[in-house]
Amino acid sequence: MKSVAIKTNNSQIIEYLTNNFLEEKFKDITVSYRKFKHFNNIIIHYKGNNISYFSKELATILSFLVVYEYEESFLKQIIYHDYFYFSNPERADILENCFNIMIDSDSIMKEKFQTIFTEFSNHLKNNKNIYLGGFINFRLTAYMGILRKIVEDSVNSYILEKEYNEFISLLKLYINSSETVVDVLHLVYSKDFTLILDKHKNIINNSADAFKAKFLSDISFSVNDYTLNTLLTLLPQKLYIHLVDNNMDEFITTLSLVFENRVEICTNCNICRLYNKNQSSK
Repeated sequence: MKSVAIKTNNSQIIEYLTNNFLEEKFKDITVSYRKFKHFNNIIIHYKGNNISYFSKELATILSFLVVYEYEESFLKQIIYHDYFYFSNPERADILENCFNIMIDSDSIMKEKFQTIFTEFSNHLKNNKNIYLGGFINFRLTAYMGILRKIVEDSVNSYILEKEYNEFISLLKLYINSSETVVDVLHLVYSKDFTLILDKHKNIINNSADAFKAKFLSDISFSVNDYTLNTLLTLLPQKLYIHLVDNNMDEFITTLSLVFENRVEICTNCNICRLYNKNQSSK
């Protein structure tokens, strides 16, 4: 037999624990409540013989309790304390990014849960009482470190996305306020090569020296930086993008956002087939 007293004054936490301990798998458990001077006590009596199973299940329930009932407030505390200089809408976006990061990463979810579970398991081995609020605030330092790293990654992602959107807006403003230089350009694009053709299908030099790279910025597309610079310098009225291998990556997405209705994407015209054939024959 093993008994554990969980001390808390949070009615929502008491309800959560009560609902979980009333599940059928805990037939050998009785739950009672006692009000003392400073805490409500949830007293759990396990009458079975498998103490290790009981302790594991209790640690699991308490771990999920932290994630479901406390985690969002912890993330908000970190964001509001460490990144106070962001506006309220920005902090809300950063918080949403945090949840997206966790949802998209099984490894983060497992690491986070295992860290909490280990702390509860170690405590239950030698203790019959858990002062829940104090335990969560002072014993889960490793877990809080994981949350701080998640928030940091979220902030970095948010800043990059914000800079990218500002970059797109500036380029759109430039394009919409400038006169067209050429009628038509063709961009032949694949993961292995990039070519710019004029309306007569002649190759245009898009090297660093050709147009002095005046439109390059901190937003980098690696080898495609000079391609972007060339397109912005020549400023076509119509831009045909020929995706030789259907490689619709971030760079092509950016061009579509910047040039908007000037862009037409193609995957199966004569130019596409020509360069696809040339590429296949290599």
